[in-house]
This record gives sequence, C-alpha cells and structure tokens, in this order.
Amino acid sequence: MIDLEKKLSIVTKACEDKKGFDISVINVAELTSIADYFVIVSGNSSTQVMSIADEIEDKLKEEGYPEVIKEGYQSGRWILIDLNDVIVHIFHKEEREYYDLERLWSDTKVKIKKEE
Repeated sequence: MIDLEKKLSIVTKACEDKKGFDISVINVAELTSIADYFVIVSGNSSTQVMSIADEIEDKLKEEGYPEVIKEGYQSGRWILIDLNDVIVHIFHKEEREYYDLERLWSDTKVKIKKEE
C-alpha cells in the first residue's frame, strides 16, 4: 500500500504533468472523518479534466495502488477520485469558481497552493 505522502506526491505530479493548474492540497483531517486531505485542481476543458483523472489513475496503478474509485468522469466537469485518505477534486475551471471548495474548507490549518 502507498503511504499518504507518496500518494499525495503521485497525485500532484500527475496533475502537473497534464497541465492542471491552481493545485491545492488541503488538510481536512481535523475537520472531517471522510479523508485526511483534499487535492483540488483545475483544467481548462472537459478533455483536460478527464486527462488529469486518467493520469492520476495510471500513475497510481503503476505504483500498485488498487482500483481507483471515481465519479463524474462522463461529464468531465467535476471528477471526484476517492483514495480513502485523499479525495481528489478535478474541476473544469468554471465549476471550481462556482463551488469554491477552498472557501468551504477555509478553517483548515495547512494549505499548499501551486498556481500556474
């Protein structure tokens, strides 16, 4: 099984490799039991959003991670990937602005943001 730090590294690198932007890693462990971290990333098109999701899945499989659970892939507007302790939100930029998850989780202690 992949440890948490390695999992976060694989996910963020896959996002960067597919030119995802505004990558945020938010520690939500003290606020919810559903995950330890949220990773939020944006793409400019549905095709790019789907490509980011595919890259994350491919890279995790290469590292031996079991099957990835994802929702919303068909629309390509907001894809959620559930990795148990990490939940990845891959947004089309318009959906990300609308839902503004960072604002909803603004009480978190640790935020890492990579803007491009």
